[in-house]
Amino acid sequence: DSDCPTLEGADHLSQTQLLTRLTHVCRYDRLERPKTESVNGTSQPVKVHTRAYIYFMQNLEAHDLQFKIHALLQFRYVDPRLVFKEVAPNRLKPIMGEQSLRDLLWVPHVFLANERSSDILGTAEKDILTSISPDGTVVVSTRISATLYCWMNLQKFPFDEQHCSTVLESWMYNENDLVLSWENRSPVTLAPELHLTEYVLLQMFTNTSVINADLSDLRHGSFTGNYSSLSFTVHLAREMGFYMMDYFIPSIMLVMISWVTFWLQADQSAPRITLGTSTMLTFITLASAQGKTLPKVSYIKASEIWFLGCTGFIFGSLVEFAFVNTIWRRKRNVEVKKVNSKHVLKQAITPRPARKEMSGLHKSRSCTSLADSNTTLSAHSFNNYLTVQSMPPKSPSSATLPIITTTDADRAMSDAGKVMIQIEDQPSNVNGNGWTTMTPQEVAIWIDKRSRFVFPIAFVIFNIFYWTFVYYV
Repeated sequence: DSDCPTLEGADHLSQTQLLTRLTHVCRYDRLERPKTESVNGTSQPVKVHTRAYIYFMQNLEAHDLQFKIHALLQFRYVDPRLVFKEVAPNRLKPIMGEQSLRDLLWVPHVFLANERSSDILGTAEKDILTSISPDGTVVVSTRISATLYCWMNLQKFPFDEQHCSTVLESWMYNENDLVLSWENRSPVTLAPELHLTEYVLLQMFTNTSVINADLSDLRHGSFTGNYSSLSFTVHLAREMGFYMMDYFIPSIMLVMISWVTFWLQADQSAPRITLGTSTMLTFITLASAQGKTLPKVSYIKASEIWFLGCTGFIFGSLVEFAFVNTIWRRKRNVEVKKVNSKHVLKQAITPRPARKEMSGLHKSRSCTSLADSNTTLSAHSFNNYLTVQSMPPKSPSSATLPIITTTDADRAMSDAGKVMIQIEDQPSNVNGNGWTTMTPQEVAIWIDKRSRFVFPIAFVIFNIFYWTFVYYV
């Protein structure tokens, strides 16, 4: 072709002149992939060797299930049409350029399969580097900024570990025409200054796979076949310092504060209600602040189990107060066979009046004097107080009659001629049948004292099961 420029004297041509002649339409069609023929004459796929350098990685955003990276992607392949070592044997250095050189060449179309968005960093001219070696090896390097999806599993949040991948796939050519592979040496490199604030990088690994596309899967347009795919995955573990200081330790303190009500008397309604409700509201605010940073998933997370458990303990202290306050306001005493949890709680829930062995008077009362106010019982006027104690319950060992005592109180009161009769209940709490009589106030105090130990012990057991689950299950 007379219009096709010759390659003679290529050693004396400038880089631009040599490149222009190599990529002239008479020799080079950038729409066609490089063709490498095997021994038997069949065309082989283009092998594209890939390398990635990650110099920035943003923390995972749990609410959007995504993360952001800044990376340098490098693709290396051989294009036999660009070999110039034979026509320019003295030219040993590669031809280098930027976007303008890349636009003259065929380059593999590789895309990020799990990207949300991606851009070329800086300006397109300066952040794409292309080089052509004398043997036809083409290296295309691109600095990109990409936001990628990471399908996180938050069941053990905030004790979770995540595997987030960056997936590269061939877009236009299936594996019969193009095969992607990682470089044998250092396929993925992390910048030494790379640091994550919320996560710690445990490990990183690469993978090579084949993606099958059919007519029902428009991942590659309307083309069917098997497409080469590369991925590199980072294994990240969440740091616990922030969550311990901002959520777990404050929630433990709030639960412990709710136990202060057990040291307040059962009839102290105002302080106990104020303390319980304020603790509950504060804890709900703390839990909701943590939940706003997470997506609305259908499964239960470890953090939700923690907050539900702590809410149950705070709510339990409120219920305990309502229970003992109700008991405190009862009027009748109850009898229990034994002073233990089983019998006391049974009588507290379904109270039974105390047994009385005698149906005498139970309240102090006064009556008029047996003698008329004008009758003189002795030479000196005096007032008599008659005290009668109720008879103790009948038992084989005791048959004591009521004791009646009188008291001279003529100097204590000026109203003469009256006799006061007072019948007092026996102070003994244990009757002859072995049952113990407890007042409602004693029952309420007994429950409060036991709650001071039961609630902390139950909370410790809950913590043992919880932390065992998150770290060992």
